Amino acid sequence: MAMKLLHAAPATSDTAQPAPRWALRIAYALPWLLLPTCLWRLPFAFHFDMGQLNDAPVSPLWISIPYVFGLSVLTELAALLSIGLVRGWGEVVPNWIPVIGGRRVPPMAAVVPATAGGLLLTAVSVWMVLSWVGVSDSIAYENGWWQALAMVSITPTALWGPILLALAYSYQLRRRPARG
Repeated sequence: MAMKLLHAAPATSDTAQPAPRWALRIAYALPWLLLPTCLWRLPFAFHFDMGQLNDAPVSPLWISIPYVFGLSVLTELAALLSIGLVRGWGEVVPNWIPVIGGRRVPPMAAVVPATAGGLLLTAVSVWMVLSWVGVSDSIAYENGWWQALAMVSITPTALWGPILLALAYSYQLRRRPARG
């Protein structure tokens, strides 16, 4: 018996209107795309600066550890939540949720937060790219290797905003009322 390590993308039939294959693929790829950033961030919880030259005061471990780990977990949960834009549980609330389980999700209840989040993340990505090309202030590193590691780990996060906007647009197109 062969062991499956990765979950295969589901059939598009669990939504009222089938989600495009590209939307399924990028929705399932998004948590993997953000994972390098989350892992790169973890040493900061223990005050390991990953080669950054920083004179900022250091917060105590009892603050930094839950903050950094919580930020990484919330990042991955938000990425997993975007899968709801291509799956049936993004259209009908799962039955196991008390009070509202089984009810249809109003399309704007998903489109508005996804679009707002996508626009915010895109703005952060533009600022990040501008800082890396020298237009705005950026963080200095001990050497080029640390900077290269940071750029390789963080750069995929720049795609999060545009991907979220594309998924929200696809969701809105599928959920809009039929004309005619």
